[in-house]
Amino acid sequence: MEGRVAVITGAGSGIGKAAALLLAREGAKVVAISRTEEEINQTIEEVRKAGGEGIAIPADVSKEADMKRVYAEVEKQYGRLDVLFANAGINGVWAPLDEIELDEWQKTIDINLTGTFLTVKHALPMLKKQGKGSIIITASVNGTRIFTNTGSTAYSSTKAAQVAFAQMMALELAKHKIRVNVICPGAIETKIEESTDRRNIETIKEPAEFPEGTIPLTDGEPGKSEQVADLVLFLASDRASHITGTPIWIDGAESLLLG
Repeated sequence: MEGRVAVITGAGSGIGKAAALLLAREGAKVVAISRTEEEINQTIEEVRKAGGEGIAIPADVSKEADMKRVYAEVEKQYGRLDVLFANAGINGVWAPLDEIELDEWQKTIDINLTGTFLTVKHALPMLKKQGKGSIIITASVNGTRIFTNTGSTAYSSTKAAQVAFAQMMALELAKHKIRVNVICPGAIETKIEESTDRRNIETIKEPAEFPEGTIPLTDGEPGKSEQVADLVLFLASDRASHITGTPIWIDGAESLLLG
């Protein structure tokens, strides 16, 4: 990744932060994006302490003016963009459909799906100027392989839509040598649970019995953000030069059991 510039949204914690630290260690100049300025400042501080280079830009991915400002700053600071990791997202409200309010539904759509659209759309001029690039989008096992997490209708709908979006973009951008792939994490130790509001889902949940340990590879232990970051690094690198339009599940076989 030496000399390359990587924009990472949701870079203040979890998968985004782990990816920022790993890509920086591999030589990339990292641009950390999040609504939480304190967190991304901490991410970049750790990048610099480890000998890497990067900047923090606070922004809301669901606001077009913010994302235009982000890429204007990247152009000013570095003059190029090679890797985009569209990782920002929330779990939002998990509840029976007839209890989800429109504004709750809309917030999840705005951040997870519209945020992905804006993050990718406004990166394209710089990526096309480079003549190649890698876009990586964080979706989920939910909505792509798992449909048993009752109440997660809004969240799962955005995750399924992100896969379709990525596959459409993979074909559209292939002539520009820009690859577009999706990672679909299962249970990973992150802070995304803090953005989850579960209400009355026990009233609609269908009973199911699963073998002991719902993540077969680890006997139920969740994965780590650093393991997902390894996948991000691979997809960002030239080692994945012939991979595009591909969703990759990273879940220790959890979704095969629960789907």
